[in-house]
Order: sequence, then structure tokens, then C-alpha cells
Amino acid sequence: MIQPGTSFKDNLAQLPSIEGVARIDLFDPVGALVASIENQPGKQGSLAVYHYLAGAFGALDADAADHGLALFAEHVPDARNRPGAHPNVDRLLAIVADGESLSIQVVAADQ
Repeated sequence: MIQPGTSFKDNLAQLPSIEGVARIDLFDPVGALVASIENQPGKQGSLAVYHYLAGAFGALDADAADHGLALFAEHVPDARNRPGAHPNVDRLLAIVADGESLSIQVVAADQ
């Protein structure tokens, strides 16, 4: 498991490649799709964080979400001050707050 620093950019440099990942799908406890993070500009940092969390934790529980927030580093205070500006950070904050876990499915680019 990586040790997050204070810079999102530096943390991203430590994460595994997202080459070959089309998207990440997130499901609630009853199996309903609640979000997808596509491999496209503007979302690739979040995709890399969630991809790493899937490999390291297997699901998005409170521990995984807390670690993810550490990876997002300087974006977390901004997300707290501007709800909706960073939806993928907002989701982790909600998981830490309410404890509801999400399952993660990594969808390969060739599927």
C-alpha cells in the first residue's frame, strides 16, 4: 500500500497504470449501479485512485474511502468547501460519514 503525500500529483505518480481500463463501475449494497468513472480527460486522476483502491481494498468501505481521501490530498478541503465540485471526492467523504460500502467493478477497455 502506498503512503500518500500532500500532493495529488505526487500521489498519482505512485499509482498503477490505468492503461487498458475503460471505466470503473460502482454498485450499492443491493447491486444497483450508482456511478461510473470513465477513462477520459478530466476523470483519469479519479479513475486511477478508484482503480488503485479496488486492487488494494477490493471494495469501497470506510477504510478504503479514508485512504482515497488521503490520495486526493489538496482536493479534499476544496471538495468540503464546494460540494459537487469534486463528485468522486464527495463520494468518498459520504462513505466515511455514513459507512455504506460500494462494490467496485473495473471494466477493461476491450469489453
